[in-house]
Amino acid sequence: MAVKLRLTRMGSKKKPTYRIVATDSHRPRSGQYIELVGTYNPLTEPK
Repeated sequence: MAVKLRLTRMGSKKKPTYRIVATDSHRPRSGQYIELVGTYNPLTEPK
């Protein structure tokens, strides 16, 4: 089983947020994952 880190898209239309997840490489992008690693919000300003 090859494990990859992927971004799973969440949020509403034109306001995306992403979950960073560890998943099997053969599963779909928004499918079942092994572990939730963190989140990413591209709309927030870096400090």
